[in-house]
Amino acid sequence: MEYRKLGRTGITVSEISLGCEHLQGKDYETVKSVIDTAIEEGINFLDVFMSEPNVRTNIGRALEGRREGVAIQGHIGACWVGGQYKVSRDITECTKAFEDLLARLQTDYIDVGFIHFVDKETDWDTLLESEMMKYVLSLKENGVIRAIGMSSHDPVTAKKAVETGMIDVLMFSLNPAYDLVPKGRDMTEIFNEVIEGKKQDYSNLTLENARAELYRACEEKGVAITVMKALAMGTLLSEKRSPLGVAMTEAQCINYALTRPAVAAVMVGMQTPSEVKSAVEYYSLPEDEKDHSRVLGSLGMFNASGRCMYCNHCLPCPSKIDIAAVNKYLDLVELDKRPAESVREHYFALKNTAQHCIKCGICESRCPFGVKVIQRMEKAVGIFSIK
Repeated sequence: MEYRKLGRTGITVSEISLGCEHLQGKDYETVKSVIDTAIEEGINFLDVFMSEPNVRTNIGRALEGRREGVAIQGHIGACWVGGQYKVSRDITECTKAFEDLLARLQTDYIDVGFIHFVDKETDWDTLLESEMMKYVLSLKENGVIRAIGMSSHDPVTAKKAVETGMIDVLMFSLNPAYDLVPKGRDMTEIFNEVIEGKKQDYSNLTLENARAELYRACEEKGVAITVMKALAMGTLLSEKRSPLGVAMTEAQCINYALTRPAVAAVMVGMQTPSEVKSAVEYYSLPEDEKDHSRVLGSLGMFNASGRCMYCNHCLPCPSKIDIAAVNKYLDLVELDKRPAESVREHYFALKNTAQHCIKCGICESRCPFGVKVIQRMEKAVGIFSIK
C-alpha cells in the first residue's frame, strides 16, 4: 500500500481506501471480515456516509480497539428518518444523525466531517448562512471533526465551495467517462443512451472544462479530492455498458483517478474480503496492466489535440524530468497564465523542471497521444518564470 497526505489536513491516508456503502445490509461477520482484510492490506481510510443504523453499528464493532489507526470521513446531512435514508439540512435531524454516527462508531471524533450531497449552487449558497454550517464549524472548533469536507457530483458547485476556503476535502465522482465528454453532450444523457443500446461517437472527446477548472482549484487551494464512482458503478468494466465503448479494468480505473490533480485517495466500494484483495492487487501488477492510457489511447480521443494523460509512457527522460508532473502543473495554470503559489511550489519542488529539457524528442516518439512535449516544456519554462 502507498499513502498520500490528505491535502492541507495533515492526515495521511491510503491511496486505495474503503467505501463502506456496500456493507449496508450485510451481517456483522461479513462487515468485520471486510474491514479486517482492508486493515491487513494497509487500508487506513474509510468513508461512512450511510445513515442506516445497523451498518453503522457493525462498522463500529468491527473497528473496536483499532479506531486510532483508521481515519474516517463521516457525513453530516445523511439522516435516517422514518426508516429511510434522507438528505437533510434540518439542524435537528442533522445533529441527531451525526451524534448517532459517533455513538454507533464508538468514537468521540470523526477525522473529516462531510457536508453531504451538495449538488446545486443554490444549496451551497443557502448552506453558507445556515444553522447547519454553524453546527459544522462548531464541530471543528471543538475538535469533534478534524477537518471539513463536502461531497458533490457537480463540478461548478464543488468549485464554488472550494474557492471559499471553507472546505479541506472534496469527495467527488471522478472517472474517465465523467471527465471525457463529447462536446455539447451531457454524460447522464450518454449513459441513458448506452443503456438503451444506442451507439456512441467517441471521436470528439475532451476533458470537460468545468471539471478541469475544479481540479485546478483544488490543487491551488490544497483541497484534497477523495474519489467516488471511480468505476462508474461498475459500468466501465463492461464494453457493452461503458459510455466509452470499451472495457477498462479495475486497476486502470484506479490508476486514472490517482493520476488526476489533487487526488489523495480512491474510495473503492468493497463488500467481500476477495474484493478488497482484488483492489489492492493494483500494487502488484506490472505498470502496463495498470496503465489507463492503453484503453483511452485506443479511442484516438487525444491524438489530435495532443493532451497529456499523465501516463509517463514518454519516460525515461535523459534529463530525468517527470514529464507527466510538469504537464499536470502546466495544465493547472494555463487558463490563468499565472501560476498560483501552491502550484508554483509543487513545480519547483520537482528535482528536474522543464528548463532541463534538452529537446532530444525521444519522449515525443514514445507518446501514444501525440503530445508535443518539447513545446509543452518550453511553455512551462515561460509560464513558471512569471511571478
